[in-house]
Amino acid sequence: MRVRPLSTAGIALSLAFAGSALATPPPLPAEHLVVQQLPPPTPHWVYVYDTALDHETDYRVHVFDGDRGTLLGQIDTGYYPGFGLSPDGKTSAVATTYFSRGWHGTHTDVLEFTDNATLAFTREIVLPTQHMQGPPTPFSVTYSSDQKFIYVANITPAASVTVVDLAKGAVAGDLETDGCALAIASGPRHVSALCENGKLLTITVDDNGKEASRALSKSFFDADKDPIFVQGVQVGATLMFVSFLGDAYGIDLSGAEPRFAAPWPLVTGAERGKWRPGGSQPVAYQRQLARLYVPMHRGTEGSHKIGGSEIWVFDTDSHKRIARWPFDTHRFLSIDAVAATRDAKPLLYATTDSADLLVLDPLTGRILRVARKVGQTPWFLVTP
Repeated sequence: MRVRPLSTAGIALSLAFAGSALATPPPLPAEHLVVQQLPPPTPHWVYVYDTALDHETDYRVHVFDGDRGTLLGQIDTGYYPGFGLSPDGKTSAVATTYFSRGWHGTHTDVLEFTDNATLAFTREIVLPTQHMQGPPTPFSVTYSSDQKFIYVANITPAASVTVVDLAKGAVAGDLETDGCALAIASGPRHVSALCENGKLLTITVDDNGKEASRALSKSFFDADKDPIFVQGVQVGATLMFVSFLGDAYGIDLSGAEPRFAAPWPLVTGAERGKWRPGGSQPVAYQRQLARLYVPMHRGTEGSHKIGGSEIWVFDTDSHKRIARWPFDTHRFLSIDAVAATRDAKPLLYATTDSADLLVLDPLTGRILRVARKVGQTPWFLVTP
């Protein structure tokens, strides 16, 4: 067998390869994971609920500092979680589901707790396998004002509320809600649920977490003619909802029974039915400024899931619209969710269909900061 001799170029290339093999660089130094201390929590932290629809068993909440414009970390939240902050802002509580085989297998529901100063997991309490799984709402996991109890909304499809005693670290009881949904906490011992007939069911619990009494209010909206978004906002004892056609509803929860203010319009007669609230979190309320913020869009019946091309601003004392803030829909698409901080120097946050988080001046609407791509589907915002 004849062997063709290597050409001069072939010999040079072989020598180059041999030389490179002999000159293999040393291995890279080992990397070590470190845990950095978070800055102290401030009223301008915002918790961004990311529904992450392409990995539903692994939702998360991103923690963002509105002053620094930085992402601080995330809280892993499992499958279709409910999320709530403690009244003192120190703890995050997540009611969630896990399956032993990822997306199937043994079904376990738990209430998980995170220390917001460190974002460290602290403990869990096993729940009955019935917690509500669905679109995010501020009323799926709520604390009593004295932080003795947590109320977890359930749908199996029967609706109820699980009462969790935090000191004992155990479930204290289950409250049947007669088809009314959500867990709207008010004061130390009241929890309310929203009924499809437009009424509010309020249950009083005793110090053991058992039902002491219940009362059903009058109807305060007509679900057939103009339903309200269940993604309302609660600041202290004040509860605010907006309706599909653009009415605002205020409820005072400070007493033993709720007090309903007369609804007032967000739109003029000419605008009604043409401009509508929409999105995944269509209302924010800032008590010190007496301002209500609502993403609005041009739409028709059935367009309530469409986000806003503008944010409309209202004075909650006079019920007058005081501003309309249009947004660059080519850049941001639409405004899905809004939330305001509760301090004396507040910020307004908004998430967009482009998955961006906007930090806004709540007096002028000026965009102060833009955080690009905060999660995949940042549909809900929670502020301390």
